[in-house]
Amino acid sequence: MAEVVSPMVGKIFKVEVKVGDKVAEGDEVVILEAMKMEMPVVSPVDGEVKAINVAVGDAVESDTVIAVIE
Repeated sequence: MAEVVSPMVGKIFKVEVKVGDKVAEGDEVVILEAMKMEMPVVSPVDGEVKAINVAVGDAVESDTVIAVIE
């Protein structure tokens, strides 16, 4: 199991996956808006999305768990 975490404070701009989706290491999970830039947050591992803990518009802190990949 691996957690996808926010690299910095920002707002969720777009969620690219849903629970049950298969992802590969490096696939975009969400797009984070931070410092007026859009930044992709990617999966650290190959696997299946087991949980998504955010929605579009949510504010997140650094190291917030965005999703769980198994």
